[in-house]
Amino acid sequence: MKTEDIYLKVVITVIAIIILLGLREFSRIMIRNHANKYELDNSQRVYANKFFNFAFAIILFIVLGIVWDISVKGLSVYFASVFAVAGVALFAQWSIISNITASIILFFNSPFKIGSRIRIMDKDDSVEGKVHDITFFNIHIETDEGIIISYPNNLALQRPIVLMQNK
Repeated sequence: MKTEDIYLKVVITVIAIIILLGLREFSRIMIRNHANKYELDNSQRVYANKFFNFAFAIILFIVLGIVWDISVKGLSVYFASVFAVAGVALFAQWSIISNITASIILFFNSPFKIGSRIRIMDKDDSVEGKVHDITFFNIHIETDEGIIISYPNNLALQRPIVLMQNK
């Protein structure tokens, strides 16, 4: 490999890292502005930032692998094994991914926030109470009796949610 090629790859690597840091800062600012606009809890902002930071890191590793000509043949057995195990695990636990995706959708597109009083309409098992917390996987709702119910995000996204007046 020529010295010029190495310098070019180093420059591209530095540029890719700078772009990643810029995207990371941009997404952090956008998430903060959205959270402030809708008066969302700080923990929701932290979850959204973690999600986007992870996605940007994966993209950076892929770009760096392409730039530095990492042999796909050498890594193919390793990645095939990892993806086979991950595929089986994710197929068995598809609800985890759908809950994480639903939490991101609820963060950016939710009519309620922590402290809001809501009713999730379900045929036989409607849930009513104050939103205690919103995590990657569940909405924690505190009923009038003081019981905390964990309602999966993916189910909440599929059900009508009524925003009620606080008592």
